[in-house]
Amino acid sequence: SLPAKLINGGIAGLIGVTCVFPIDLAKTRLQNQQNGQRMYTSLSDCLIKTIRSEGYFGMYRGAAVNLTLVTPEKAIKLAANDLFRHHLSKDGKGLTLLKEMLAGCGAGTCQVIVTTPMEMLKIQLQDAGRIAAQKKLMAAQAQPSSSSSSSSPAAERRPTATQITRELLRSKGIAGLYKGLGATLLRDVPFSIVYFPLFANLNKLGQKDPSVKAPFYVSFLSGCVAGSTAAVAVNPCDVVKTRLQSLQRGVNEDTYSGILDCTKKIWQKEGPTAFFKGAYCRALVIAPLFGIAQVVYFFGIAEFLLDLLPKRRA
Repeated sequence: SLPAKLINGGIAGLIGVTCVFPIDLAKTRLQNQQNGQRMYTSLSDCLIKTIRSEGYFGMYRGAAVNLTLVTPEKAIKLAANDLFRHHLSKDGKGLTLLKEMLAGCGAGTCQVIVTTPMEMLKIQLQDAGRIAAQKKLMAAQAQPSSSSSSSSPAAERRPTATQITRELLRSKGIAGLYKGLGATLLRDVPFSIVYFPLFANLNKLGQKDPSVKAPFYVSFLSGCVAGSTAAVAVNPCDVVKTRLQSLQRGVNEDTYSGILDCTKKIWQKEGPTAFFKGAYCRALVIAPLFGIAQVVYFFGIAEFLLDLLPKRRA
């Protein structure tokens, strides 16, 4: 049932995000730093420096936004894919690869309704620590022996998700929350086109009978492999999206007017390898996230919960 699918998708998203959020924070910070302004050299370096300067919970800055909005996002994504697959297979035959890709395309398009504002807010919160650390480092280099440390940038208060949302709505209206919509579509639609057909076909390999679900570990591994493959494939689009959605810039960092301008500046100033910044972090985030999501979704926790309701009323 649709309610069961939505509940399963939501629970899957909550569990997955909680497990992998620190890696996602590192991915955002690695993607946003530009040549000449590098604060972090790797995933581990980023996480260690974050814990030292912001504490353990610094790794979860922006997690509240994700945990709030990931439920509708994952529910829409997984349920929409099922819905499109159902309508495309009404003739009773199995789906062709093209129809599986069309279903994934539809799911990716639907999810950006929630994904864009969620990513917009999450990126501001995740990257605030990097910008604050960069300002502190620049101030220390400019005044190494100065005793006037009372005006240190480290004392700056970082904005909350509510403050960012209010400011965007006040200054730009609802469109402010959908900054980078085109880049989000450019990332999520190809991701879903690659991910869903690949997962479905890998999952089929573990089914002994077409009418019986594959074992949970097959769904988990299929989700991991399909997720990491799709994540790396669309990483260039994710880099562009992250840069476009960042409202705050570090010292001497470029600003961008759109997708083409951003792509051109990254290519010219940082080289083609810059489009794969944070790719391994993204793969580490997406693999377990979608592995867990698919296990929870296919295991059907919601069916068990919904079955309890009539019994309780009886």
